Amino acid sequence: MRMEQLVALCKRRGFLFQSSEIYGGLNGFWDYGPLGVELKRNVREAWWHNMVTAHNDLAAPAGAPEPYAMTGLDCAVIMHPQVWKCSGHYDLFLDYFVDCRESNRRYRYDQIAGRWVECDAQRVFVTSYQSGDDAAAEIEQKALKFFKLRAKDKDRLRWEPGVTTLDKVGETSRVVGPDAKSLGTLTAPREFNLMFETYTGAVRDESSKTFLRPETAQGIFVNFKNVLDSTRLKVPFGIAQIGKSFRNEITPRNFTFRSREFEQMEIEFFCRPDSSAAWYRYWRDRRFRWYVELGLAGERLRLRDHDPDELSHYSCGTADIEYAFPFLAPGEFGELEGVAHRGDFDLRSHMEGKLVRAGDDFAVETDEHGRPRYRGSGKDLSYYDDETQQRFIPHVIEPSAGADRAALAFLCEAYNEDEQPDEKGVAQKRVFLKLHPRLAPIKAAVFPLVKKDGMPEIAKDIYAALKPRFPAFYDEKGAVGRRYRRQDEAGTPFCVTVDSQTLADGTVTIRDRDTLQQWRVPKDACAEEIRARLG
Repeated sequence: MRMEQLVALCKRRGFLFQSSEIYGGLNGFWDYGPLGVELKRNVREAWWHNMVTAHNDLAAPAGAPEPYAMTGLDCAVIMHPQVWKCSGHYDLFLDYFVDCRESNRRYRYDQIAGRWVECDAQRVFVTSYQSGDDAAAEIEQKALKFFKLRAKDKDRLRWEPGVTTLDKVGETSRVVGPDAKSLGTLTAPREFNLMFETYTGAVRDESSKTFLRPETAQGIFVNFKNVLDSTRLKVPFGIAQIGKSFRNEITPRNFTFRSREFEQMEIEFFCRPDSSAAWYRYWRDRRFRWYVELGLAGERLRLRDHDPDELSHYSCGTADIEYAFPFLAPGEFGELEGVAHRGDFDLRSHMEGKLVRAGDDFAVETDEHGRPRYRGSGKDLSYYDDETQQRFIPHVIEPSAGADRAALAFLCEAYNEDEQPDEKGVAQKRVFLKLHPRLAPIKAAVFPLVKKDGMPEIAKDIYAALKPRFPAFYDEKGAVGRRYRRQDEAGTPFCVTVDSQTLADGTVTIRDRDTLQQWRVPKDACAEEIRARLG
């Protein structure tokens, strides 16, 4: 499958639309259509049910060191600016960008792909802002144009092995920019903070400047004590949150994979320092299983531990759950979820102030006068264990998933094509989304075979019986084969057809989306039959 096919299907069937499309769209923002909003809601509900609703805090799940509790929060999008200063986002939440003096375009420094090539004793780095096979093809064409060669002369190009990114090259003087024809048109890389600025109140000045949150985690950390005091929970326990975050990405790309507005599903799990390593392994393995159980499996899904040089300065260990999206080059993976062992960095930062590493420990960052640069809240965010009579700052394990990326991965994995005969017996390509029934936007569609003989009335009665139990759809327009195809593209697991035999014996046909098997059940048993198969 090529990504273009999925994007076209998403628009055609109402999964996703470009935001503000009638005005030309706004890059990095997407609107979920009638089917997309149901799919994303199902992803969120599957996550929340698994993490919070169905969790038994009196028994330890498989792999857990001990029983634990889970609860939830829904925090404000705009928080006190000091939150982002103490968390490090104010100073460190940034990417590097370069400008092209020829094309007047801006690029993220680490997303410019390229290869070194030599011809006629000249060695240059030719770049592209595409990804995967598209990047390789564009780089070759640009190299031919730069050296003024025809396609038949491409053997004169001597390529160095491997595609890399510009940030690993470390220079711009011998670089042909993504939309440039000359060398050295790119500026030196510069910092760009990814937080969206806004203002609260009537006066727009530095004192009223605030930010749209770039992540949901900090709302959980600053409410740690509130949750403890109001629920009487005991460590270990977790706090879950689903919510919107905003990052002013320099160049959003790859459909909904990298957007400026997105939704996160995060857990901050608080545990004792001496058991935090075991909890990290538990959450890393458990979160990977969740994706497998909902249909992501095989070589396209992997769990990858970060190398030491990838770790954040506060991290004691991080693993990424990654998926081989079709817009990536063969062998490349994109992050779905990160599971990080954050130690006590976050709670301690909001107690004392912004922390920096000092050897094996952290110290409060100070200015040139020795005063705390960013003061913490001064509140005691430690925990007293009345059983061991010990006071400590809990360690935190953070599984952080993207709801939009998860929905995109499930769509990519579900996309299938085969050939099936139409009403005249002619083989036709069939596109269908093999979504897990729990994620499918519509669970069942109901059709009268024809619009006469009382079939629509019976079909509408069945639809009315299904609708209160799960999302259902009624359709009586067009040939039944075309109606099946529309529902296959929507990912609907089951279709119910009322036909002439229904008039005779009261049974209807149920069709399975994946196997195309059909069987008959009494019309009054339709809802229970489908409910049982949805799982």
